[in-house]
Amino acid sequence: MRLGAVLAVAGLIATLSPAFAGKIMFDPETKEIINPLPGRGGGMAVSPIKRMTVPAPTGYKSGTIIVNTTERRLYLVQADGTALKYGIGVGRDGFQWGGTHSITMKKEWPDWRPPEAMLKRRPDLPRFMPGGPNNPLGARAMYLGSTIYRIHGSNEPQTIGQAVSSGCFRMANEDVMDLYERVNVGTRVVILR
Repeated sequence: MRLGAVLAVAGLIATLSPAFAGKIMFDPETKEIINPLPGRGGGMAVSPIKRMTVPAPTGYKSGTIIVNTTERRLYLVQADGTALKYGIGVGRDGFQWGGTHSITMKKEWPDWRPPEAMLKRRPDLPRFMPGGPNNPLGARAMYLGSTIYRIHGSNEPQTIGQAVSSGCFRMANEDVMDLYERVNVGTRVVILR
């Protein structure tokens, strides 16, 4: 390839990459995320809070999920005494809660039906939204006990680390997809306030 062609391709990529920043590229047929620019974040907005491995909180068994709402972090305890630490968005004032539950269901690209209480506050919301990149539940959802709450992805990754939800725990799609693959139905979830 000639130098001129290489520079033209490099310029095109540099021009296009801001257009993909903060976007999820989605194949509606397979419901998979498409990577339009390999090595550039997978075409998916990333969390403003980097996922990391840290010493595990003490007193919890391997496989337990700990949601620390004050810290706005979620921990998955590992067998080696470490934990994967993820940034999360939590419930805003008046929508925070705590307790111990388990994951009762897992869904990929879940549909969304806002609960009646949310529709009363926000009558402008749709009554139903199919799963996909514009859906507020994001790429994956893990349902908590018999509650209406979930650990789920988000189409607004800029809200990770903030108290903005109606009680659910939001994660960047790349993080919720990682967590989803590591846990099963029945996983214990401890929500600390």
